[in-house]
Amino acid sequence: MTTDLVLLCCFSLCAGFIDAIVGGGGLIQTPAILFTFPQYPVATLLGTTKIPSFSGTSMAAWQYAKRVQFDRPLLLVTAVTAFFAALCGSSLVAYLPNHFLKPVMLVLLIAVAIYTYLKKDFGQQTHQPAGPARNTWAWGIVIGGVLGFYDGFFGPGTGSFLILAFISLMGFDFLHASAHAKVVNLSTNVASITYFASHGHILWPVTILMAVSNLTGSFFGARLAILKGNSLVRRFFLLVVCGTILRFAYELWK
Repeated sequence: MTTDLVLLCCFSLCAGFIDAIVGGGGLIQTPAILFTFPQYPVATLLGTTKIPSFSGTSMAAWQYAKRVQFDRPLLLVTAVTAFFAALCGSSLVAYLPNHFLKPVMLVLLIAVAIYTYLKKDFGQQTHQPAGPARNTWAWGIVIGGVLGFYDGFFGPGTGSFLILAFISLMGFDFLHASAHAKVVNLSTNVASITYFASHGHILWPVTILMAVSNLTGSFFGARLAILKGNSLVRRFFLLVVCGTILRFAYELWK
């Protein structure tokens, strides 16, 4: 049991590091806990990963907030929408199978990886949010609603999808997109924790140890991303998207 917890904390530390840079930490953390504690319900294991994700995302958001200028009105609209959408998604996870989402996500991720690889300047442009505030907020509601629900219901890859949305729909660069994605992801984590905790779907001793590890990894990941800027974040983005593709493909054809 002790060895399992140590390994799980190591995975959680790596998840926090990667998630702080470009999202996708759930690709490491979620499979690790599912493999370590197969005797527990999936809803309980998913609920247990939410507090580590929250702690790591909080650290990353704080680090970014000190060095990146946020569009606060846009964040408020997107985060509030994402919160309620994630609450709805989490409330369904114990009742509905999520395997039908995987083929759709696999196709989308392959398209994202190809597009990002071929378009060398994607997310590298000068940060220039486009369009009037009203239109930007409308996109924020769409992004918050769709990806908030997805994160509450399934989760892995949400951070990467948020970054993609902020870049392609809002005109953000990778660094600003990653910073804004962390705050939105923070709201979805709070929503999921609210639901899972109120229904007894959290293993508290396990989640606290994972949270400390995730927090540590997130601290170093965010500082590295801020130090190295857009080029590093772009490379990590491609790596995480490719990792997500392999993970989904494995789940579909195993």
